[in-house]
Amino acid sequence: MKAEFLIPQDARVRDALRQLDVAESKVLFVVDDDEALVGALSDGDIRRWILSGGDLDGRVTSVCSHDPTFVTGQPDREEVRRTMLAKNITGIPVLDARRRVREVLLWDQVFGDEAAAPTQRPIDLPVVIMAGGVGTRLSPFSSVLPKPLIPLGGKTVIELIMDAFTAYGVQEFFLSVNHKSRIIKSFFEELEPPFAVHFLYEEKPLGTAGGLRGLVGRVDGDLIVTNCDVIVRADYHDLVRHHQQQANDVTLVVSLKNFTIPYGVCEIENGGTLRTLREKPNLDYLANTGLYILKPGVLDAIPEGEAFHATDLIAKTQAQGGRVGVFPIGSDAWIDTGEWSEYRAAVAQLSADRRRAAR
Repeated sequence: MKAEFLIPQDARVRDALRQLDVAESKVLFVVDDDEALVGALSDGDIRRWILSGGDLDGRVTSVCSHDPTFVTGQPDREEVRRTMLAKNITGIPVLDARRRVREVLLWDQVFGDEAAAPTQRPIDLPVVIMAGGVGTRLSPFSSVLPKPLIPLGGKTVIELIMDAFTAYGVQEFFLSVNHKSRIIKSFFEELEPPFAVHFLYEEKPLGTAGGLRGLVGRVDGDLIVTNCDVIVRADYHDLVRHHQQQANDVTLVVSLKNFTIPYGVCEIENGGTLRTLREKPNLDYLANTGLYILKPGVLDAIPEGEAFHATDLIAKTQAQGGRVGVFPIGSDAWIDTGEWSEYRAAVAQLSADRRRAAR
């Protein structure tokens, strides 16, 4: 079990980001060839590295903390409990006399059901799911079913989205609906979920943000907004904390995407002189996942009854002097189901996740 939490000191930052996507404790322990502890690396460390312009091909030793928390010998469980609570950490390595990692103690092992882990404490924010689109890219399924009710494994897409939030204690959802809205409403009446579901009805399609106008005066705090075809497996506590600490008006969740150009790329100058030739370059981009946190005042910028997209809202917020920030996540933490190639990849990824969880 400890192997999934260990990463070699010569690994790259992008490798650590992929590994963190599946690490239960959201922390990795950097070790040398003898598995002796070198440092600790959290998703927050990598996020700060990315936002500061750090190179994803850099070594993890450039990013990790070199003063990690650990215990040695036979660990005192009460001391471990106090340390986890005081430092708000969910994993602590146990070292032998040569600083080699013998095991990793996780929150659930130490506390059982006695205390909720930091990732299990409730988030008291409403979530808005923009579910009014036609979903033409998923035709012919979407000709029969509304896009949020497309099946993915044993559940619908919208149920998986809600599951991701209810795991963090979210108890209130707003659904902005238009296309096949009566089917969506009937689905939730039959489902009888153990949380509140409210509907924002669009008389005509209002784009990816226009329906949010219906929340003006109905919410007085921050709200989370997501498209209905994306499942984002982020630490939502970290996301909310980042949004509030940065004093953002809008925070975009962005996913790191790497693309390899399968050709030699030429850069020219002076009207045709070759400056450089790069063979099959790797390019890194931060892609918008379609998940946001908004301050309630941002909703006032949305026009009444007009089509308005999230990109329009972001541009208008910036034009009015508002602060727009980003929260980076790994590529495997974003599951997009919006078109057939992505849908098939999502099915495969969720199947792999279930197999891994069963081991």
